[in-house]
Amino acid sequence: MNQVNAITPAMRDNPYPYYALARQMAPVVWNDALGTWNVFKYEDVRAILRNPQLYSSDALRFYPQLERRGQTMLTTDPPRHTQLRGLVNLAFTPRRVAELEPRIRQITNEALDAALPTGRIDIIEDLAYPLPVIMIAELLGVPPADRARFKRWSNVIVSNLGIDFAVGVPDSLQQAQDEFIAYFEQQIEDHRLHPRDDLIQALLGAEIEGRKLTAEELLSFCILLLVAGNETTTNLIGNAIRCFIDHPAELARLRADPSLIPSAVEEVLRYRSPVQATIRFASSDSELRGQAIKQGQRLVVFLGSANRDADEFPNPDAFDVARTPNRHLSFGLGIHFCLGAPLARLETKVAIETLLSRVPAFQRADNAPLEPVEGFIMHGIKSLPLNFEAAPAAAAV
Repeated sequence: MNQVNAITPAMRDNPYPYYALARQMAPVVWNDALGTWNVFKYEDVRAILRNPQLYSSDALRFYPQLERRGQTMLTTDPPRHTQLRGLVNLAFTPRRVAELEPRIRQITNEALDAALPTGRIDIIEDLAYPLPVIMIAELLGVPPADRARFKRWSNVIVSNLGIDFAVGVPDSLQQAQDEFIAYFEQQIEDHRLHPRDDLIQALLGAEIEGRKLTAEELLSFCILLLVAGNETTTNLIGNAIRCFIDHPAELARLRADPSLIPSAVEEVLRYRSPVQATIRFASSDSELRGQAIKQGQRLVVFLGSANRDADEFPNPDAFDVARTPNRHLSFGLGIHFCLGAPLARLETKVAIETLLSRVPAFQRADNAPLEPVEGFIMHGIKSLPLNFEAAPAAAAV
């Protein structure tokens, strides 16, 4: 993996043999072409995520040419990160997430209502993509007519995750960011003039010790929601159905005991993590497995590899919907643990429950090779057509 562009679709679709070799032969290795340290072992990945003092998330400290407004909670350190997360937590509470379940179930049932009479559904196009896009768009007050643009910006931003900004920002990424920022600057101003009941309005009013989010910080949170709340869940749902098809005995266990569905979601997160890697920067000189890490150097921390490490997970290449314990790192760890994890879990659980209850049996519609999503950070597929026995759409649950 000497350069991102050289990663083949086959490797993006199945990086796990490469990870296994790396964990054995070079668990911490310098990638000269990219100018990064690649880290593959569970123990090391966990240690890095738990030490934000030594391994920083703030790219601006090392790439001062970046615009501050492009940063999010994912790319800041305390104390700014602590302040941002505290304010956002006030508006993105567990209760607010739980209240979304009826709407999530409604969207899922509407997708199945359209598909059941036809006997065919593309899990990505018809369910895994629209469900989180609709939910995040509705949370942010984005009108239905603007969802296609919303998704297009997300695709461009996600496909460029992990690039080396020292060589410049691609024009397509800059354009997507500029369009996104201009759109939400207008949305925020409109919310100030015409208050409404949505997440942007809640964030405008959120306050801790007399401090509110600035317009710049609010924009950063919208960017974070766009990427983390959209692409991650799309890939998680798609990866779940793919895992069930690839492991029919485990799917049969779920059908026999639906109480295993939350555990199955966790196993999908481990087995085919929607986010394969994250980035950190060395705040000072350090050593990791005998390798000298210099201040300012970038580390690519491979969550997807850590989640297949046999030192943490017995029989790691087996897909087990009842795996316990399952301390995967797919949502990160420590101060940067994913804020949207409860929503992603809820959307995926409801999608699986509804699909299994309304479609007794399904199989892939064809044997065409599955096309992986762009980039090496995200892990998922672009399309997954299924066939099943057609049925009336009136049996919604």
